[in-house]
Amino acid sequence: MWMTGVIVSFTSMAVASRQISTTHDTFELMTYRSTVGLIIIITILWGSQRWNEITTLNIRAHLLRNVVHFTGQNLWFFAIATIPLAQVFALEFTSPLWVMVLAPIILGEPLTRVKVIAALCGFVGILIVARPTVAAISPGLMAATACALLFALTYIFSRRLLTFESVLGIMFWMTLLQLIMGIITISIDGKVALPTLATLPWLMIIGCTGLIAHVCICRALELAPTSVVVPFEFARLPVIFVVGWILYGEQIDYAVALGALIIFGAIYLNVWSDTRMSVHR
Repeated sequence: MWMTGVIVSFTSMAVASRQISTTHDTFELMTYRSTVGLIIIITILWGSQRWNEITTLNIRAHLLRNVVHFTGQNLWFFAIATIPLAQVFALEFTSPLWVMVLAPIILGEPLTRVKVIAALCGFVGILIVARPTVAAISPGLMAATACALLFALTYIFSRRLLTFESVLGIMFWMTLLQLIMGIITISIDGKVALPTLATLPWLMIIGCTGLIAHVCICRALELAPTSVVVPFEFARLPVIFVVGWILYGEQIDYAVALGALIIFGAIYLNVWSDTRMSVHR
């Protein structure tokens, strides 16, 4: 159920950001998204009187998580605006492969032979999706690839924080810290496009869905290991294929579909292995 919320939220956010990408740059999108999210979180805290869940005990961990996520999310917004949606999502779905590699180092989760094989197969899928020739490489493609790594780190840091913090506490620090980061980045060039009647509804969608997606992710991570939760996001790919085709006339790229299928196969192999090991314990 929680991962269904993630799928719907991120798909909606992708469409909303594409719609206003010519008006607002990525830093502005992050700033307005964080503003909406922070207002929602403060309203919830005010109504439920759960201010005791907001502490500074793990502020360094929150800062590290949000610097990584803020960077990755900006790259994601940039990729959404510059390359086909299906290609962005296919490359973003390599995050579980990075989780497989990084979780043993950061979280101490076991690195098995199956995980290594799955990671190698996934890398083959990445090559098929990206087709890394000099002519094919573009800033949008590189941004989508980089954001996958940063999102993997975000999942891992979220998993670690959940042992000390509540979901509400994590969301509060995410929206507050990223709002500060957004204000700093949009102030660098001194040019800020303010919301208009045309862009405000889309900005509200980005703000709400961004918050909902992370709440759903944190809830899912409370119930299952990182390497099991992340692969279920893959259901976003067929959805975004259809959305891109209907809204933007993006044709299905069979190389992207093939590469995505290989990536999914690698991730499914990892999930199957983890499930089998759990049964035999």
